[in-house]
Amino acid sequence: MLVLPVLLAPVALSGCMGFGGEKDLDLSTYVEETDPADKLYNEGLANMNAGRMGEAIKKFEAVDRQHPYSEFARKSLVMGAFANYRQGNYDEAISGAKRYISLYPTSPDAAYAQYIIGLSWYRQIRDVTQDQKEARRTVEAMDELVQRWPDSEYVEDAKAKMRFARDQLAGKEMQVGRYYLERREYIAAMKRFRVVVETYSSTRHVEEALARLVEGYYAMGLTSEAQTAAAVLGHNYPDSQWYKDSYALLQKGGLEPRENTGSWISKAGRAIIGT
Repeated sequence: MLVLPVLLAPVALSGCMGFGGEKDLDLSTYVEETDPADKLYNEGLANMNAGRMGEAIKKFEAVDRQHPYSEFARKSLVMGAFANYRQGNYDEAISGAKRYISLYPTSPDAAYAQYIIGLSWYRQIRDVTQDQKEARRTVEAMDELVQRWPDSEYVEDAKAKMRFARDQLAGKEMQVGRYYLERREYIAAMKRFRVVVETYSSTRHVEEALARLVEGYYAMGLTSEAQTAAAVLGHNYPDSQWYKDSYALLQKGGLEPRENTGSWISKAGRAIIGT
């Protein structure tokens, strides 16, 4: 068999002339320069401490991209999530923190990553006149932190953020309930106020919610429920103006506060006073 000789010599990739006299591309310019993981990570920290969050994010991303299996990649992922949070890139912060938890669920920084998720939702909570999706997400994220990492240093602040978010959610229910009440759509209104009493009994809105239940049930002719709501209101907030107004409303019809222990309001009232 005739073996043909190899006629083609290796061609250099850089600095040679191609066909037609055109200079070949230097492919080495397309290869990203690789710095040591610790150098990139420390540069990211330095940028972050200096307030240059955008540059910090780039450095942390470079660690993750160039050294994906290093310890610095793990650290960079959570620090990148924090830098995105500080930059106001909340979607990116949430995404990065979730990725961290999925990869390193038992890491000492997993609680911190969950905290970043909660903070990112918290910072986006809007006025009660608008949708409260962010408040709901805040409660979910912070509650997960409390449940999964009860000894974390972030738990106390997580609880505080949850209280605020729950207050927002209760406030939204009150806003909608008042809307229906003003239009005498009593059933729809009562549903909203009931949610506040049963679900958000620890918020500042429960007092008014009980008074609105007195008002709505009285208007519907459900006097027993109205009396029970007033009794629960008076038991928990005896000096409240809401109670005084509710008491006066019942008196107009020759009624007074009286608790029906079989009512859902009575059961909810026991939760309010913690018994």
